[in-house]
Amino acid sequence: MADHASSHNPAVQAQLDRLAALSPGRDILGLERIAELCARLGNPQLQLPRTFHVAGTNGKGSTCAYLRAILEAQGRRVHAYTSPHLVRFNERIRLGGTLIDDALLAALLEEVLDEAADLQASFFEVTTAAAFLAFARIPADDCIVEVGLGGRLDATNIIPPPAVAGIASLGIDHEAFLLAPEAGTPDEPAMRIAWEKAGIIKPGTPVATLAYPPHVRDIIAMKVADAGATLFPESDGWAIEADGEAFRWVSKLGSIEQPLCPRMTGAHQMRNAGLAIAMLRLAPDPQPSGAEIAQGVADAFWPGRMQRLGAGPLTGLLPDSTETWLDGGHNPDAGVALARSLRDRRPLHIICGLLKNKDAMGFLRPFADRITSFQAVPIPGHEHHDPGDLCRWVRADLGIIDAQPCDDVTAALHHIADNRARADVLICGSLYLAGVVLDLNREWPV
Repeated sequence: MADHASSHNPAVQAQLDRLAALSPGRDILGLERIAELCARLGNPQLQLPRTFHVAGTNGKGSTCAYLRAILEAQGRRVHAYTSPHLVRFNERIRLGGTLIDDALLAALLEEVLDEAADLQASFFEVTTAAAFLAFARIPADDCIVEVGLGGRLDATNIIPPPAVAGIASLGIDHEAFLLAPEAGTPDEPAMRIAWEKAGIIKPGTPVATLAYPPHVRDIIAMKVADAGATLFPESDGWAIEADGEAFRWVSKLGSIEQPLCPRMTGAHQMRNAGLAIAMLRLAPDPQPSGAEIAQGVADAFWPGRMQRLGAGPLTGLLPDSTETWLDGGHNPDAGVALARSLRDRRPLHIICGLLKNKDAMGFLRPFADRITSFQAVPIPGHEHHDPGDLCRWVRADLGIIDAQPCDDVTAALHHIADNRARADVLICGSLYLAGVVLDLNREWPV
């Protein structure tokens, strides 16, 4: 799946145009090109501050957000590299707590592209090298690096052993890249995904994880043992104890006494916060205090993840009392997390767009009982499931009779306002769609 980016800044756009022309236009796994590119740039990946490396199918971006918020509550200066962006490319690179500015971004992309011209480096490889270059040159206390795709052969895995590695929720996604046959790899899909994600485990690096089914857990444990690393898993090493909208974090390394109240909703976000805390408990000093952890958990926010939209041009199309929610989840594991978040809510009007390579029914089936009407939309600029096909599938497979294809999100909201009984709205199915929605509603990530 090709990546996309545009900018209102002419200097940045000029470099993004160069990148689009030079890049092969698809994801390519492997460390050879990123290694050569970084070597030409002076190996900036070897000059990073204390680093946290986070992999996973779902939840790794939220885990990074919790890590950053807690470290910043501690008074530390934090760099972060995450993907994808939702509205502006700048969201991928955060320097000392602030999104990279256009002038520096344009200069960095130009410098990297000058070196990458003959390498056929991918979009993600070029942007990863640009992030590492910025992180090496601008002082900070910590660096958070989110894996892009997989782990073992992801461009971010060029970094030396980090202070701590973390592995978030694991599920089936990006099958075309991560489930291709390869000698010596597990055949069962969930085990293969775990094997790829665990490729970020390096000698001597402590590893915090969520709890997984036994066959997946054993793959992670084997990788940890082979690397001579330390494993700190949920359940056996640490746990969360939920109490309504708050939770306590308990572990073999000591517990946090005060209740922790995340701003982000859903039981899965409590676990993501728990994973971030586990990673920090494995890190070398200075350790954050319980009060700093509580502050960071309360402050952390990651746009497009069960986000309630504020007042804006899109939400203004609906009655004032309507809650409009946005979630970029797009695979069966994300559908299960959504189902848990929606369990105590009344049924919603759903607006959904899904990329062509996603398991549409696998995503929608877990929360089908929360759907009162279904509006399918395209995803501009990306190969997506035809909205008419999505509506036929939900009628036939999920028994949802009220299903309507719409030209875009604005048309879907008009359709709901004009023809549907009053209920809240959830827009879901793609982070790319989430970016379109945030842009249209003028809620740009900062």
